[in-house]
Amino acid sequence: MKSLFKIFLFFFVFGTLTGVAQEEVRIEVQDTVSTKINPLSPAKAAFYSALVPGLGQAYNKKYWKIPIVYIGLGSGIYFYTWNNKKYHEFRDEYKRRLDGTSDPNHPIYGGLDNDRLIRAQQFHQRNRDLSALITAGIYILNIIDANVDAHLMQFNVNDNLSVAPDLYQNQIDYKYNTGLKLTYNF
Repeated sequence: MKSLFKIFLFFFVFGTLTGVAQEEVRIEVQDTVSTKINPLSPAKAAFYSALVPGLGQAYNKKYWKIPIVYIGLGSGIYFYTWNNKKYHEFRDEYKRRLDGTSDPNHPIYGGLDNDRLIRAQQFHQRNRDLSALITAGIYILNIIDANVDAHLMQFNVNDNLSVAPDLYQNQIDYKYNTGLKLTYNF
C-alpha cells in the first residue's frame, strides 16, 4: 500500500512541474500467445488432491504448498491419537475404580478422585473430537485449494485488459498530467 502511495505521489509531483516538449513513445504488442484451456483441469486437480493429499498441488505445480498440507494433516492426526490415548487411560482407570481393582498408590491416578477422572475423560474426548474435525477441515481445504488454484491458472492476465498509471504531457501548455489508463483490446 505504501509503494502504491509513493507511485501516486511521484506522478503528482512530476505532473505539476512544467517541462520541455518530448516525443511520446508507445509500445504496442501485436502478437498475443493463445493457450488452450483445459476445462477439466480443476476437476482433475481436485480429484488428485482427494485421492492423495498434496497431489493436486503437485499437479498445479505449486510444490511449496505440499509441506503445508502434510504438516496440517500430521498435526491433526498426532493430536487426535494423543488425546484418544489419554482418554482411554483415564477411562480405564475409572473402570478399574468402579470394579475395585485400582491401585490407590498409583503415581499418576492415585491422588485423583472419581470426579477428576470423569472431567479428564471429557476434556480429552472433546479435544479428540475437535482434532478429528480440524483434520477433516484441513483435508477439505486441501481439495478446495487445488481446485481454486487450477481455476486461477486458467485466468487471463495478458495486456488486453490492464489498468496502469499513466504520465503524459499536455500538448497545449506542456505540463505533465497524471491518471489511470484502462486498456481493453479485442
